[in-house]
Amino acid sequence: MLIAAIALITGALAFYSIGVWGEKLSGRLQPRWLAFFWAGFACDTAGTAAMGRIAGSAFRLDFHGVTGALAIALMAAHAVWATVVLVRKDEKAIAGFHRLSLAVWAAWLVPYLSGVVFGVGA
Repeated sequence: MLIAAIALITGALAFYSIGVWGEKLSGRLQPRWLAFFWAGFACDTAGTAAMGRIAGSAFRLDFHGVTGALAIALMAAHAVWATVVLVRKDEKAIAGFHRLSLAVWAAWLVPYLSGVVFGVGA
């Protein structure tokens, strides 16, 4: 179970990073980057659930638990908003969306890195 959880969290990092940095480097939000956002969110949610089962608790009131919950909420809001922007075909938002993406990605890295540094049982 631990290997699966680590693979899922690592998948979240890979998918979300590809989506965010692909969007940034291409200069605009595109459906393919949106697919990577959703894939990263799905992997992070599944990986977090698996880690919670291993730890015996879905949520812990500590730095990692709080920042992790906030990060998942931000990822969900980010992916939903990216979907809305693309559906509306708002060219100004499409061209500038990377600013929001980079901020959410940076916020997501906090619990990811705290999990790596302190480990699951910390």
